[in-house]
Amino acid sequence: MRTATPRGLHRFAVVAACCTLGLVFAGGLVTSTGSGLAVPDWPLSYGTLNPPMVGGIRYEHSHRLIAGSVALLTTALMLWAWRREPRRWVRALALVAWVTVLVQALLGGLTVLLLLPTAVSVTHGGVAQVFFTLMCLLAVVTSPRWLAARAAEPSHADVRAIGIVAVACVYVQTLLGAWMRHTGAGLAIPDFPLSYGRVAPPFTSAGLDMVNAVRTRTYVLHYLDSIGPVAIHFAHRAWAAVVLAAIVTLLVATVRRHGQSRLFVGLSAMAVGLVCAQALLGGLTIWTRKSVIPTTAHVALGSVILATAVVHAVIYRRCTTLEVDRAAATAPVSRGAAHA
Repeated sequence: MRTATPRGLHRFAVVAACCTLGLVFAGGLVTSTGSGLAVPDWPLSYGTLNPPMVGGIRYEHSHRLIAGSVALLTTALMLWAWRREPRRWVRALALVAWVTVLVQALLGGLTVLLLLPTAVSVTHGGVAQVFFTLMCLLAVVTSPRWLAARAAEPSHADVRAIGIVAVACVYVQTLLGAWMRHTGAGLAIPDFPLSYGRVAPPFTSAGLDMVNAVRTRTYVLHYLDSIGPVAIHFAHRAWAAVVLAAIVTLLVATVRRHGQSRLFVGLSAMAVGLVCAQALLGGLTIWTRKSVIPTTAHVALGSVILATAVVHAVIYRRCTTLEVDRAAATAPVSRGAAHA
């Protein structure tokens, strides 16, 4: 009989979310080290569950092992929630997370079997962000603080709308980042914060000649066959400015509307700090010529930023009350309605 959310379920959800972040990091290691096809078969690795852990195999096969463990944790979390969680929507959320990890596993297999097609690889990265966010939400909504929370402050349409826009902007940025990684455009612009010494790089055929001259003489990098990788890389940088603007706007609106709320202000301020740290990691990725650690940390922190933005939006909805809700709650009940 479902009577209350077990505390153990929350703790298990937290562990599963942390393991999922580890999975995101492991996936980032695969792309950062160029190990995507180090194991060319799937679901086995060279026809076995225990291939020699050498070269890129150690990254790719470790990623698969962690993915399998996370899938098992998600399955256990879903079954536990359906057995003991009294709230139907939380059980549904756990089911969605379970289906998502299965889809993610299938996409991972297709990525290998189809030899890393860009569309499938980018989709694989995008679904990974959604899955990690779902696991974080399960950890949040099963917590005692969530269960004890009450709508103590009025909701403001501007804060709510900006929060949703911020989530959308961050998710678009994660997709642009995945597109950049899986098209090999990570060093299409080799300087930072400028782009070939300019605010915006050239995008013409004549500009391509200048770009290649700078790449070979100054940075000792390979020629680019087209200006496309430069455009993809710059789109990621330009959209990063949009993300920063959205997150800062969210912080300003939150402080203006809920300046006394440590929860709301703290979450939005944390999001701003994470975005600034992400910009620094992006710079380190360029300055170190895509060194493995900063490049992979950049991928993982992008997931954390998305989850933080979503959690802010969800908690804001939980802990505030719409004007229409308060009006309905305080309106007198008619006799007809009382007998309905």
